[in-house]
Amino acid sequence: MTDRGPAVELEGDEVGVAVPATSANLGAGFDSVAVALDIPLIAVVTAQQERRIIAEGEGADDLPSGDDNLVWQAFGAWCDQVGHEPPEVSITVRSQIPLQRGMGSSAAAAVAGVMLAAAVTSTAVTRRQIIDLVSGMEGHRDNAAAAVLGGLVVCTDDGEVARVTPSPALRPIIIIPSDRVPTSEARAILPTQVPLDLAAANAASITSTVLGLAGQGPLRASSMVDRLHEPTRLDVMPTSRALIEGLRAAGVPAVLSGAGPAVLAVVQAGEEATGRVRDVVGDVTSDSASRVVPTSWDLAGAERCPPA
Repeated sequence: MTDRGPAVELEGDEVGVAVPATSANLGAGFDSVAVALDIPLIAVVTAQQERRIIAEGEGADDLPSGDDNLVWQAFGAWCDQVGHEPPEVSITVRSQIPLQRGMGSSAAAAVAGVMLAAAVTSTAVTRRQIIDLVSGMEGHRDNAAAAVLGGLVVCTDDGEVARVTPSPALRPIIIIPSDRVPTSEARAILPTQVPLDLAAANAASITSTVLGLAGQGPLRASSMVDRLHEPTRLDVMPTSRALIEGLRAAGVPAVLSGAGPAVLAVVQAGEEATGRVRDVVGDVTSDSASRVVPTSWDLAGAERCPPA
């Protein structure tokens, strides 16, 4: 291990980063399209405490507090990549992103870990490096890219990422059922082959969706229909199915957020549209614990923030 640099001790002020939640797929853009939402995870490096990770907020009681925490694993992965021993510090994680709901909690955690490690070790890291490292760890390039860059991202099969700004005339609303579904389980039930006509229809749908979200055309409920991954997933997510079908019937574009079970609805900015979503949710689901969370597009992506 003689090629590694010396351990780095935390000095001076605490270091903080904020990383947004993300909603991937957006219907037909399976594993290639995602958008960042203004629902943050904030992580702060502090002097070493009894626990490696001090988790607060969403999922705090369920997250590991040692070296097996994803934030710390990503922190260590960057240190390893640049030849630094991970410093003996602790990380406080305050998250508003629910776990296992399809809102990019894992990607946000890994992005935070890499950015904190780069800051603490005073090593330069590019956005592309963060996306590449997190994608390799967490497996979802679309979530990683949206978390890092903010806005609406489209990932190509050769690893490139294009970013556009979602229309300010549109507002995202997340509906979060009480059920959890690990992404690995939601992916395991997907079909391995799809008919050519469905694949072609999906290509047309995602093109219309991206243009609509970017304000380059109308965003219709019919545009955000997926034919490849949503039907199978919704078979085991009855609450999500009822929400999506009810919203689309009311003319509201709605999709499964990532692997679900959260649902992303996109409305014209204004309280009237938000109220319409709440009415639909109340009408179609008996899950009284479902949360309706009006939010906004996150345009900044992951960034340093004050530690307080």
